[in-house]
Amino acid sequence: MSVRTERRDDGVAILTLDDPDRRNAMTVEMGDALREAAAELQDDRGLRAVVLTGAPPAFSAGGDLGMLEDLSRRTREEGFDATDHMRDFYRRFLSVRDLPVPVVAAINGHAVGAGLCVALACDLRVVAEDAKVGLNFSRLGLHPGMGGSWFLARAVGPQRAAAWLYTGRLVSGREAADAGLALEAVPVDEVLPRAIALAEEIAAASPVTVRQLKQTLATTADADLDAALAREAACQAVSYGSDDLVEGLAAGRERRAPRFAGH
Repeated sequence: MSVRTERRDDGVAILTLDDPDRRNAMTVEMGDALREAAAELQDDRGLRAVVLTGAPPAFSAGGDLGMLEDLSRRTREEGFDATDHMRDFYRRFLSVRDLPVPVVAAINGHAVGAGLCVALACDLRVVAEDAKVGLNFSRLGLHPGMGGSWFLARAVGPQRAAAWLYTGRLVSGREAADAGLALEAVPVDEVLPRAIALAEEIAAASPVTVRQLKQTLATTADADLDAALAREAACQAVSYGSDDLVEGLAAGRERRAPRFAGH
């Protein structure tokens, strides 16, 4: 299995891309394994946060070169149209976006090309200071895929994204974090512990509210204020009927940490 799943008692799950000998290069088989792992977590009501990482020494070196070479050969020699194939390939790895709870990418090594796209598909990112990250598609003669051009512009702004995409530039984790691509850059040995600590902090918040927020942030990012207000009002109406709010208010009055049940 090229993806490992670790479930913890605190509601945090850790997904690990696990093909270290090939720096977790992305294949159809790995994509199927990731989609299966995400599907198994999908309906887990005890799930509160997910961490996605790679087996050292890399997060992911990107698309498998053998796969790319085969697609190039089939296209040139057989007239193969790779459009549908690539959309299916994207969906396998972007299944992490379908998880109902926040996903924290622990970028514990190089994240290049499609490997970075998967990290960008997560809600939050912690990156190793000396990791090399970037969308190097233009240096391969390949247009970006897996949402790279969409995700990157939203993470670092359209002008910096354009510069990085046009040049295929790889930057350090520190530079990436300074540009807004990651929440923070830390020494490599601290990446996974820091990502897990962040997931634990999320897990301690109201699961009802966090799951609502996951949808709110996804649906209102490009919406106008009125649409955002409508979404917030509808979500607050649900909150008023939840046990989590009763517990949160009681904890506030009693000046103690809340113990949320998640309903």
